[in-house]
Amino acid sequence: MGCIVEADDGDDVVVMEPPSNFSIVEEGIYRSSCPRPANFSFLETLNLRSIIYLCPEPYPEENMEFIRSHNIKLFQFGIEGKTEPSVATLKDAIRRALKILIDVRNHPLLIHCKRGKHRTGSLVGCLRKLQNWCLSSVFEEYQRFAGIKSRPTDMRFIETFDVVCLRQCLHTLIYQYHGYGSKKRRLLYKEDNVQKSQIASV
Repeated sequence: MGCIVEADDGDDVVVMEPPSNFSIVEEGIYRSSCPRPANFSFLETLNLRSIIYLCPEPYPEENMEFIRSHNIKLFQFGIEGKTEPSVATLKDAIRRALKILIDVRNHPLLIHCKRGKHRTGSLVGCLRKLQNWCLSSVFEEYQRFAGIKSRPTDMRFIETFDVVCLRQCLHTLIYQYHGYGSKKRRLLYKEDNVQKSQIASV
C-alpha cells in the first residue's frame, strides 16, 4: 500500500495513507475500498464533495462523523456483495449511481464498496461503456482491481448493461465527454451552453 509523506510548516513529517485499491478514475472521480480512520488525512487532500457507497450495510459511524465534519454528501446504493442480486435490482442501482457519478456538481467524488473490487468495478465498468471504451479495456481495468477474485457475472453484467437506456433518462445533463485527447474531460450542462451562447451573442 502506498503512502504520501509531507512536511508541514513545523517540519513535522505527516504520513497520509490512501485506502486500499485507491485510484483515479477520471479528473474529479476516485475509487477505493471502504476508507478507515487512518485514511482520513489523505481523503482531506481530495476535497471531496460526494461519496458513492455501494454496500447495503449502514455507513461506519466514524466515517459518518468524517463526512459530516467536511460537508461531504453520501449517496448510498445498497448492492449485496456476498449473494448475487437480481439483474434488475443491480441494473437499477447502477443506473441511479451513474446519474450521480456523471453529474459534475457532485465532484470531486469517491466511489467505494467494501474492498473496492466487484461493486465498485461494476460501476466504473459501466461508466467506461458510457465513455465508449472498448470491452477489452473495460475488462482489463476491472480485472486489475479484482485480481484473482474477478467475477464472470460482473463482466457479463457490464457487457450487457444498456447505456442507451441511461442516456434516454438524462433530461437535464449533456453527458457527452469533450476532449478525449486532453487531460481535462468534463460534462457540460445545458445551462452552460446557454450561458456561453449568450456571452457569444453580446
